[in-house]
Amino acid sequence: MPGMEIVVAFLVRLLLVLLFLPFSAMDKIVNFSGAVGQASEMFPNRTLARLMILAGLGVEIFMSLGVLTGIADRAATMILALYCIVTAVLWKRFWVQGDFALTGPSKGRELMWDFWKNLALAGGFLLVAFGTTARSVDAFFADPLGSTHPYAVTEPAP
Repeated sequence: MPGMEIVVAFLVRLLLVLLFLPFSAMDKIVNFSGAVGQASEMFPNRTLARLMILAGLGVEIFMSLGVLTGIADRAATMILALYCIVTAVLWKRFWVQGDFALTGPSKGRELMWDFWKNLALAGGFLLVAFGTTARSVDAFFADPLGSTHPYAVTEPAP
């Protein structure tokens, strides 16, 4: 069916960024003071905490749009992958919880699953950045700000 491949390509990319745009970004906008409060746990300086939330908001909005439009999508997915890894390490620290248990309620176990989900999402972004083969990694290093041309029906010329 003509055009279906473009729809599928868009939907796949939308699924990758759906967590950020609109949900996480909107939550940061609507609940800005709560987000700053959470960031203050890592960054006690309120001004720095605000800047970190604004930087995260910018990453979530602009890099997600880069992934959806295909504009500099390799760089956008690389930045989003790093963002997922950093947020996992800073806010999903399951290892510091004293209640990690195999049965029953456990904040540590809940955070562990969130930690691994962040890393898995980073892996999905890295697939867009680097491609699915060892050979396609060269394309990223040859033009890291380039586009993968996600909505082209034919392969772009090298």
